Amino acid sequence: MHTTKQELPTLMETPDAVVQQQTDFGELPADTTLSAEHMQFTAGTDITPLLEGLPEDHCPVPHWGYVVEGEITIRYVDGSEETDRGGDVVYWPPGHTAVAERDTEVVLFSPQDDHREVFDHMAAKMEE
Repeated sequence: MHTTKQELPTLMETPDAVVQQQTDFGELPADTTLSAEHMQFTAGTDITPLLEGLPEDHCPVPHWGYVVEGEITIRYVDGSEETDRGGDVVYWPPGHTAVAERDTEVVLFSPQDDHREVFDHMAAKMEE
């Protein structure tokens, strides 16, 4: 699920500031700490092989974030996909993988402990 900043509803607007907010943009599990993550992907990067062995061979962690620049395709367990581009505010629910179509920069917020487990899994796959 994604939206552009132009599509975000305006919550408050003053002569000096504009606040836009998307509500109901994914659910956060109780007692979860979020981590902030800045990621850069080179064009052609496909993380799918690194997710093999996780539930349904996809990332089981939800992410909220912003695509700073580039283009990334998110593929879901159900076979659907979306392409997110620079300027998009995103929510990637559990059950996804990612392929960077171009050099891409994203900022994500993810449940810290769960995502650390995914990173550990991916690091182990890279050592195989």
